[in-house]
Amino acid sequence: MIGIGRLFADGESNVPSLGAGSPAPAISVDPSEDDSVIDSDPPPSPSTSPGRAQPETVAYAFASAWSNHKGVTPKAWRDRLLPNATKNLANELDGVDPAGVPADRVVGKPSLVPVGATVVNAVVTMDSGKLNLRLVAPDGHWLVDGIDWDGS
Repeated sequence: MIGIGRLFADGESNVPSLGAGSPAPAISVDPSEDDSVIDSDPPPSPSTSPGRAQPETVAYAFASAWSNHKGVTPKAWRDRLLPNATKNLANELDGVDPAGVPADRVVGKPSLVPVGATVVNAVVTMDSGKLNLRLVAPDGHWLVDGIDWDGS
């Protein structure tokens, strides 16, 4: 990158040196010489065990139960989420007051971004923002393992 920046510079070097006499790092265009940790191949498609719900279905069911928070006790609300949540997430939700849920209903189908065969991110459009869910399925049974809210 430094070498590329120097190509477009006006010839004056205001950029600090990497060290006395250090050459700029070499960049190769040969893919066999690529030692980066970023994989350019698309992630594998999500894998579901026979008879189990697809990740879209789990994400929709979880988002629907999450947004159905009015007039229910924290325990009843959490109990509705448990069939589609990992034990870790269930523990995190213990004691959460559903009155703080910023959405009242699902308004769109979940869109999936596969991360791997056993991990996907789902984005569910709600009436007041987007619910981002991380789903995992180490044994082919999809469960929500993480929640993030985007109110924009």
